[in-house]
Amino acid sequence: MNFKRTFLTTILLAYTLLLSGCSELAPLVSHGATTVAADQRTIGTMMDDEVLEMNISDMVSKDKDLYEKSHINITSFNFIILLTGEAPTQALKNRVEKIVLEHTKTRRVHNMITIAAPSSILTRTSDSAITARVKAEMLGDKNIDGHKIKVNTENGVTYLMGLVKRKDGNSAVDITQGISGVQKIVKLFEYLD
Repeated sequence: MNFKRTFLTTILLAYTLLLSGCSELAPLVSHGATTVAADQRTIGTMMDDEVLEMNISDMVSKDKDLYEKSHINITSFNFIILLTGEAPTQALKNRVEKIVLEHTKTRRVHNMITIAAPSSILTRTSDSAITARVKAEMLGDKNIDGHKIKVNTENGVTYLMGLVKRKDGNSAVDITQGISGVQKIVKLFEYLD
């Protein structure tokens, strides 16, 4: 069990550092910082968020009804969980939230699961493309640090999460509004000011 956790932690650390980009590694190493320069969370918190997403996904997938009848996405940022996707009944939507709340590190749950049949592969592909375009625009904009914001799109609704200053949150919304296919924006920021 310890080997598995150590291996997973090592993989997640490598993944996190890879996603943060090579330009982020120099400040991290040279200054001995405990955070990735562009993100307000510690590396430990970033890894914990990734592990939390995987653990909750695993728990949800072990529930036969949820696995077979629903499409559920789990996003974690600073131990705040965003649930998106579709479940055919309110009872299944509530069941997902109950699973999440049983996890001790969860601070808050935003249950945005829609009561509906699971979305099509075409819709999910479109949502992934929207998310990628939003993220690319944020990363390319000099007025905002796009590394601080997690983006998720479900059925044309784009969710924005992160630890940001209000002006950065507003800039993120402005950027997102300019992306084709975004039908609605939901801000789930924790503000630093």
